[in-house]
Amino acid sequence: MELHILEHSLKVASIAKEGIQFFTHGLIKLAFLPSKTRCKFFTLTETPEDYTIIVDEEGFKELPVSEFLSVAEATWLALNVVSGGGSSSSSQPIGVTKIAKSVIAPLADHNISVFMLSTYQTDFILVRERDLPLVMHTLSSEFTLLRVVNGEAVAANSLGMTNGFVKPKLVQRPVIHPLSSPSNMFCVTSLDPVTLPSVATILMDVMFYSSGVKESAAPSDDLEYIRFFSFSLIEGYISLVMDEETQKRFPLNVLFTSASGELWKMVRIGGQPLGFDECGIVAQISESLAAADIPAYYISTFKFDHALVPEENIQSVIGALRTNEGGGQ
Repeated sequence: MELHILEHSLKVASIAKEGIQFFTHGLIKLAFLPSKTRCKFFTLTETPEDYTIIVDEEGFKELPVSEFLSVAEATWLALNVVSGGGSSSSSQPIGVTKIAKSVIAPLADHNISVFMLSTYQTDFILVRERDLPLVMHTLSSEFTLLRVVNGEAVAANSLGMTNGFVKPKLVQRPVIHPLSSPSNMFCVTSLDPVTLPSVATILMDVMFYSSGVKESAAPSDDLEYIRFFSFSLIEGYISLVMDEETQKRFPLNVLFTSASGELWKMVRIGGQPLGFDECGIVAQISESLAAADIPAYYISTFKFDHALVPEENIQSVIGALRTNEGGGQ
């Protein structure tokens, strides 16, 4: 299998909800007018706490400097596991549990922090740019490493790592952060970019006016309902994660859905903001799910992590994760 190192230099940022109005112009431009920017990698995820933005350097120029914007210090690079030599963004997702042992666990064993983004099309593993030499050395025995340059995948250089690298002793990673499962169910879907203008008004309302119609979709007495919506436009491919009530607002036959209309339940990781320096959080979750052979999407945000698992598996997922709970790293 191939591991592609994408050419985008990425920023991860948080926009405070009370300041979203200062950013809507730039965000609308990035989401709906990509021809007006040179941005190739953009994702916006709303959680109850904030908006998480992952954007390349060109797209970052569209965001104003503001007290409501917090930016993670590092520059990040996106890695993508590709099976069969397909293009990175257009391949069907291999799944976070399928790469738990081959990618996520080895990086955690080498104390490399990752930031996960699953989309309808594929799964991206974000690593700090400064960690890339160690990342490549860690994964070179499992994958053919390729760097994407001007859209073409070429052989990646070793970046000067020596062969005297000592593989760390593998240790079990207990789940050490609180888990919760909101009551609402979610779909992971997409749409043809050609149809984007026809639903732009709906999308803008969903993305930026969360105190309006979308808020009323939650039962007033349902304290476990969570507001979560994710929009990605990456190299021309659109991915959407929304709850089933939000999905009902879109016209029929616009969103891509499976024949079974599969819905997903969320497991939310973290009782307080997780930060960017702790290693192994994704591994703690994905290894437990892989051991139980449960597929999952995984979306990291600025403050918390989120795993989406098939609706019918939610109880076994919670059971598997709680069985693996522990009190240390």
